[in-house]
Amino acid sequence: MFRKYRNWKRKRSIQKVKPGDGHPLKPYHWWQMIYRSLFFIRLTEDDGTSNVYAVDVNYFDEDEKTYLYINGKHSATSKLPATFPVPAGIIEVETTTYGMKRIHYVKEDGTEQQLYPHPQSLEGFRLKFEDHFPKISKMIGVTAVIVLLISLVLGLPQLVALITQIPFIEDKFGTFESPIVLPNWLNTILVVAGILATIERAASMRYHWLV
Repeated sequence: MFRKYRNWKRKRSIQKVKPGDGHPLKPYHWWQMIYRSLFFIRLTEDDGTSNVYAVDVNYFDEDEKTYLYINGKHSATSKLPATFPVPAGIIEVETTTYGMKRIHYVKEDGTEQQLYPHPQSLEGFRLKFEDHFPKISKMIGVTAVIVLLISLVLGLPQLVALITQIPFIEDKFGTFESPIVLPNWLNTILVVAGILATIERAASMRYHWLV
């Protein structure tokens, strides 16, 4: 049942793909990491030739589109989440508010391979840091998850209490008093820490359900 739904969802997503106009891929600069991600993968065509596929995502794009390039030339465009047909499979692209959620090459046999990021992108820098400092990288990842858990436990009751103070919700469901009430300065720290932890998980390409 789940496999049928997934296949139906992929076919529906493929229908959103529009052909490209052949314009060249814009160069990537390190200062673009705050709003742009660029990923690559080399694939072999049916005739045996090898081409580099690139997926360009601008998180500030009002139309929420992503762009596929082949050897630096625009090949296709799709709204997010996107599914691009490629040799012997598809490339799936899905984002969150804080970055990339999923960008994988899925082969026809179901095996998956994550695309590799541009070295100057946020994901690229995070990957290089992990390669050079694996133990510290792991500690940062664990800390990020712990921060997200703490944010959920301490922040959710306060958020529910705040929502139930809205007049029409209060009239229909009553109010909820949070057992946890933190000072504003601590809540601010909690929010900032949660955002940083979310960005870290997105940059490391390890999407967590808490995000």
